[in-house]
Amino acid sequence: MPLRHKSAQKRARQTLKRTKRNKNQKVLMKSSIKNVMSQKDKNSAETELKKTISIIDKAATKGVVHKNKAARTKSKISKHVNTLK
Repeated sequence: MPLRHKSAQKRARQTLKRTKRNKNQKVLMKSSIKNVMSQKDKNSAETELKKTISIIDKAATKGVVHKNKAARTKSKISKHVNTLK
């Protein structure tokens, strides 16, 4: 941690907090995606898909992931759910 300037110390603290928050958001998003991809039943997959899309959109809005990555991921999991019977 920077020792000299109070503002540098504060920025370091803020960075740690934000990094932790962003990492938690990413882990939540990834585990939710895996949950949808592992579903075998279409009905349960569709309910999980709605939750997952909401989580992905929130992550994109907050800048945790890029909006194009969010769109690509949503497309991928929607495509998977549509192939289920």
